[in-house]
Amino acid sequence: MKVLVTGATGFIGGNLARRLVAQGHQVKALARPGSNTSTINDIGDGTGVEVVPGDILDADSVDRGLRGCQWVFHCAAAYTFWSKNPRDIYRTNVEGTAIVLDAAERAGVERVVFTSTVGTIGLPAAGLGNECTEMPAAQLVGNYKKSKYRAEQLALEKARQGLPLVVVNPTATVGPWDVKPTPTGKIVLDYIRGRMPAYVDTGLNLVDVADVAEGHILAAEKGKVGQRYVLGKQNLTLKAIFELLEGITGRKAPRTKIPRWLALGAGYFDQLVEGQLLGREPRIPLEGLRSSKKPMYVSCEKAIHELGLPQNSVEQALEEAVAWFENHGYN
Repeated sequence: MKVLVTGATGFIGGNLARRLVAQGHQVKALARPGSNTSTINDIGDGTGVEVVPGDILDADSVDRGLRGCQWVFHCAAAYTFWSKNPRDIYRTNVEGTAIVLDAAERAGVERVVFTSTVGTIGLPAAGLGNECTEMPAAQLVGNYKKSKYRAEQLALEKARQGLPLVVVNPTATVGPWDVKPTPTGKIVLDYIRGRMPAYVDTGLNLVDVADVAEGHILAAEKGKVGQRYVLGKQNLTLKAIFELLEGITGRKAPRTKIPRWLALGAGYFDQLVEGQLLGREPRIPLEGLRSSKKPMYVSCEKAIHELGLPQNSVEQALEEAVAWFENHGYN
């Protein structure tokens, strides 16, 4: 297949582009001029990806990128819990999605895979969230979640109108090539750097980025139009994640659990000083803390049974993430 990947300079998109090339697909990557393309064209390990200069907010460049393509994977997003201008998050995540999907419609592609997030999956009072769980308004915390929810609704509406689109909802993804890094990658990186003195009582579903990349391709091949698929692996408490990292790095995991009110207080203070007064990204992700009030435990059974989603070891994915950060000078 000839394929366009948006967001290939990012974590999931970059790993996806590499996997597509390895499987023999012709891959084009839409990338802003001057952006860091190391995920797809690093020295000594070229991937054969054709970089197309453009921006998802520029319809003409998206049209050029889609020329001749049968598939498009829309992975580009502002995956951040803070921005100097929150409006930029909505422009990228909502308006950018609308532009890409309109272009895909014009190009008559055979399949669109839209990368959403586990953050749009509702969490029930008891049990695990899944693709059918209703999303309560109270769980849509912060600009990132709200913008991705709006983008996902837009994508599903396009599918109802006839666009051959499938939605994938990756959980907290770990592994190599987390260049920026993502909020999940920052947890690993802060641990390596000894910046995790304590933990809060919460949990995540972790998944290997290799599984997420393969899940995108399986969604293109086997996914049902208009359906959502949670791409994940293992539900773990934050404490358990730190214990895995202790075994991998040899650095002691934090033993102190702090109450949520104290963590939130520190987050609000950090937001005020770093975010508002100094205009730089706070070290404590307030939006992430607010989202973690309820553990984000979900079921991945639909993707496993309908797509054949692989289930690699989360511990191995963490090992690869740690090694990649260390080998690339992040520590």
